[in-house]
Amino acid sequence: MSETPDASSNPDLGWRPFTVPNLISLARLGCLPWFVWLVFGAEDRWAAALLLGALGATDWVDGWVARRFDQVSELGKILDPTADRLLLLVALVVMIVDGSLPLWIAVLALFREGVVAIAALVLGALGARKIDVTWWGKTGTFLMMFAVPFFLAGHSDIPAADAFGIGAWIFVAVGLPIHYWSAVGYIPQAFTAVRQGRAARVSG
Repeated sequence: MSETPDASSNPDLGWRPFTVPNLISLARLGCLPWFVWLVFGAEDRWAAALLLGALGATDWVDGWVARRFDQVSELGKILDPTADRLLLLVALVVMIVDGSLPLWIAVLALFREGVVAIAALVLGALGARKIDVTWWGKTGTFLMMFAVPFFLAGHSDIPAADAFGIGAWIFVAVGLPIHYWSAVGYIPQAFTAVRQGRAARVSG
């Protein structure tokens, strides 16, 4: 699901900003104001859930296009996970305000994202090389991106609301532990990234 399966096999990808995968990621980010308006402006939780679900379902599209058409880029490796994280963060905050998501789930998810973001800043300050998103990390985010719209649909007025509510808890039961497990998995990679970053500066 990551935009590049093995960065070491192609160490000089280049930034290549004008690629289809990068445009897809930007389009996903551009839908965020629409999602916020659907919840608070139109007060249409079902439409907002559909939009958020579509954004989560198309998470794999930019990576597939990048690999299939040789459009992997350094910018894409940053933009893709950034889009995932911002989509999840905005959805969590909106649904806390809306009251359609249990607070403890939102707090746990936001805490994990905050720790990862701070760790990334610290690693950057230490001169570590960039750590690519792992399969577990993408999977955890993917599952949480479905849990959130399912909770939203569960609080809508559609006939299947109860079924979506049950589905939301299933996604959380699977996705939240994976979300945290993936964060733990980055720890050994972080130490390696610091060593490699320092070695690269010395050799340079």
